[in-house]
Amino acid sequence: MSDITIAIVEDQPLMMTALTTFLSASTDFKIVAFGVTAADMIRLARFHVPRLMILSPSVPDETYDAIRTIRNVLPAIKIVAYTSQHGVDHAVRALDAGAHGYVLKRSSADELMAAVRAVLKDETYITQGFAVRVIDALRNTDVRHRVAEAIKLSQREGQIVRLLLRGMTNKEIAATLRITEKTVKHYMTELMQKMQARNRVEVIIAAQRMSEYRLQSLDA
Repeated sequence: MSDITIAIVEDQPLMMTALTTFLSASTDFKIVAFGVTAADMIRLARFHVPRLMILSPSVPDETYDAIRTIRNVLPAIKIVAYTSQHGVDHAVRALDAGAHGYVLKRSSADELMAAVRAVLKDETYITQGFAVRVIDALRNTDVRHRVAEAIKLSQREGQIVRLLLRGMTNKEIAATLRITEKTVKHYMTELMQKMQARNRVEVIIAAQRMSEYRLQSLDA
């Protein structure tokens, strides 16, 4: 199997070194190009045509324009925005421009790798706990559907969400799934973190939105 070619554009030398070392440790990845600016993003895309580009938007406006240009000219290239810009508006602009992933730099190395692998499989990846907020802000319906699909729930979390949507209490969920109420509360905490919800009601609202967007995607 041929190597997966990757180009990295990052203006911080230490971060560039760390990314290169981390990604090069995977035997199926080959780093083929490095850059610093938004102009480099377009130049490297055209010259190397890598399978994947990891872009750090130090100058957001220029980066989003570059992403849009790359996606228009070379749509097969997968793009992950790897950034310290944690505002929802930045994520929306990157995804609307055509990025396949949006990963915050505060994320773990494992999450970055999960994002890379997901994007290479034609999936969308958003830093966990951030995606629900992004869904509501997205203007592009197709992108909104992709982001909704990107929120990864475990099998048990999915079961609990479905029962929540039926209006069940923690006690009723525990009895239905044959687990303890304490275990249900543990999963509720996990769901609140993933969905950026402050309480049970907000988890239910977020789950309803996810369900609606996924059903709309099936009907489209």
